[in-house]
Amino acid sequence: MPLLEVTDLRIALATPNGLVQAVRGLDFSLDAGGTLGLIGESGCGKSLTALALMGLLPDGAQVSGSIRLAGQELVGLDERALCALRGNRMAMVFQEPMAALNPLHRVGDQVAEPLRIHQGLGRRQARQRAQALLERVGIDDAARRMSGYPHEFSGGQRQRICIATALACGPALLIADEPTTALDTEVQAHILALLRELVAERGMALLLISHDLAVVAQNAARMLVMYGGCLVEAGDAAQVFARMAHPYTRGLLAARPVLGGAADARAALRPPLPTIAGSVPPLHALPPGCPFAGRCAYTIAACHAALPPLADLGDGHGVRCIRPEAIAGAAP
Repeated sequence: MPLLEVTDLRIALATPNGLVQAVRGLDFSLDAGGTLGLIGESGCGKSLTALALMGLLPDGAQVSGSIRLAGQELVGLDERALCALRGNRMAMVFQEPMAALNPLHRVGDQVAEPLRIHQGLGRRQARQRAQALLERVGIDDAARRMSGYPHEFSGGQRQRICIATALACGPALLIADEPTTALDTEVQAHILALLRELVAERGMALLLISHDLAVVAQNAARMLVMYGGCLVEAGDAAQVFARMAHPYTRGLLAARPVLGGAADARAALRPPLPTIAGSVPPLHALPPGCPFAGRCAYTIAACHAALPPLADLGDGHGVRCIRPEAIAGAAP
């Protein structure tokens, strides 16, 4: 049985324009020791999905469907039961470490806190474990720096502290929501390498949320692509990148800049990076059919009629499109 099973997850948010469907019928599963990448632009529903898993959605949000962690249903679970799971059986690394860490508390105390709450350790023992965790995630001179405050650390170090806090109780599921946002390339590579090592070392499941296809390609075995609150493509990461059956997935990959191109003497002769036509529609104004209809070069009248089902392309690769054959015949 998968460690995490999400079935027909729907999240509705109250807005000045009324109730909007921010996540619409999301299905996926994740095994212990597995890695799953969740891709999409800002506003597609990635972070809301993560917050729903953790029971941290904003007040007034309406959730339906099923989220099961090791067989336990999380949708509708009361706050006390969720608090017993958060930081213990499941943990999350947020995209902005300075906002995730309390500026008024020493970092050693923050890493030790879940150990005291969930495992009942005394202050001294919890701090010893916290020091070991900080050393494990690469904080130099951890014994001394335990007494420091978040503002005394760099962005990359703060993210490592957040990872140490999330790992304190040995969670079965780790959710990393854009864990390398605003970090330079070298620090980003170190953070991602650390996550890979920890997954292999501890056998935990990792849900990696990103807008960067390269990050997911290098760090996840399976991937989901979201747009307009819907899953538009899913499957083995290698298969998805080899075929890219949905035009939105193709558009995301084509829009990625190639490092080093500017240094090429012929760079000025190259055409500009391709862009996806149009703009992401607001949630209250999504088209009635495929959410990508209108922005897609393959749009026909039927695309506006109804949300397409997820078509099975074989070997677990699925795409939410009524014209996969036409797209498959075009160059990516």
